[in-house]
Parts: sequence; C-alpha cells; structure tokens
Amino acid sequence: MIFYFTGTGNSLWAARQLGAAFGEEPVPVAEELRKNPSGECGYELRGGEHLILVFPVHSWGPAVLMLRFVRRLRIRNYSGQPVYAVCTCGDTCGLTDTMIGKALRDRGLPLTACWSVRMPNNYILMKGFGVDPDEVRETKLHTAPQELESIIAAIRGQRQYSHYTVGTRPWLKSRVINPLFRRFLAGPDSRTEFRVGDSCIGCGLCARSCPTGTVTMRDGRPVWGRGCVQCTACINRCPVRAIDWGDITRSQGRYHHPEL
Repeated sequence: MIFYFTGTGNSLWAARQLGAAFGEEPVPVAEELRKNPSGECGYELRGGEHLILVFPVHSWGPAVLMLRFVRRLRIRNYSGQPVYAVCTCGDTCGLTDTMIGKALRDRGLPLTACWSVRMPNNYILMKGFGVDPDEVRETKLHTAPQELESIIAAIRGQRQYSHYTVGTRPWLKSRVINPLFRRFLAGPDSRTEFRVGDSCIGCGLCARSCPTGTVTMRDGRPVWGRGCVQCTACINRCPVRAIDWGDITRSQGRYHHPEL
C-alpha cells in the first residue's frame, strides 16, 4: 500500500511513480483522515505487500498530516512486511527519518528504510525562504526521476540505495524549530495570514486543494479558518496569484509540480 500527503504536488508525483512501478493506486492520507475524523485508520496488507509512506518535509520534520495519519494507523494483520518512507524535500531533511520511525514504532511497525528526494522548494510564507531559481528548479525536476528509479530498485531488492540528506545542525532544526512550527504555525488552532486580492476569479481551486478544509468559499471568494498545516497548496496553486501571506509573499515566486 502507498499512502501519500501532498501540498503542491511533489509528493503526489513521487507517489504516482511508485504506484506505477508496483501496480498500486496511491491513497491520499488527507482523505483517509476525513473519513475517520476521530478513530483509527485500519488496513490489511497482503503477505508480500509492502507499506510505503510518501510525504514532504516541512520545517525539518514529517508533514503534519502524515504524522497524524501514522499515529492513528493500524495494520490489522501485520506480519513483518517492509515499511518504507520517501521524503520529498527542498534541500535537507534533518531528523525526519527518526521522527517518522518513532511514530511507526509506536504503532507496532518498523521503518525498514527512509529515502529523500530533492524537489523544488515551495515554502514562501517566511522571510529567508522562497522558490528556487529557474535553473535550480529544472535541475531538481530532471534528477528526481533518477532518484525515484533508485528507490524503486532498492524496494525490489535489485540494488542498495541509502540516499537521505540530513543537512547541518539536524538536532536544532528537528528538535527545536520543528516543534515550534507544529505548535504555533501548523497546529489545530493555528491562524493564518492569508489574504485574497481583487484579482481573485472565484475558481475555488484553493478550497479544493486544501487538505484540511481550512479554506472554504464564501460568496465566490476564499475564507481561511483554523487548522492550516502550511502545505502552501492554496497560495502556490492559485492560477492568478490572488492569494498572499501578509506582505511577505507579494514579491515571491510560486511553484507547483508541472504535472499536477
């Protein structure tokens, strides 16, 4: 089984590549959480089937919704099948592998291997961050399929592959910065600074893209409630750049995966 979370499409693209390789339809965890708003998310694995989690790295940790999903995940007939994690990241992952590994162990599941795949940056909600220059973006999009091919070969047992980019000061980033991010910027009571301009065409793509239902349409315009996980789907996927985060993003670029 392949479970994924995506905001701007990088992890969806990766999940689709894995799904095509193994003949499986990737399952979006955002929909699974909506189906089971308070209870466990239970599934069964076939004897030789593997479990693959695909998600972006947010603030040097697993995407919030993937963590929520894993903490409620129950594999009813688990009998030692391999469990893999594939992290899409703009640059580095910190201790994301350790964090997702602990969440899995708490549910009685091992982490067999964790890989990272460098994809274009999409986080633009804070000063000092932004999308990649065109040349860097195109280089990442060009090399990502090769990295996925190596991961697929490793899962099939055809070769060894252990690529995972930790980066500098991982403890500080994952143990200090990430908890602050999850508590104050991506927690269940988090407020947003999103605003919509007069160029909005009322297409509703922002609301349809929002994995948490934080964005709803009212009188043809988006309204943001609580519970944003800062996946940046709404702002990056707006076709007319009508959405901004305060004043920070006015001069920032936008990105979503070209195949999305």
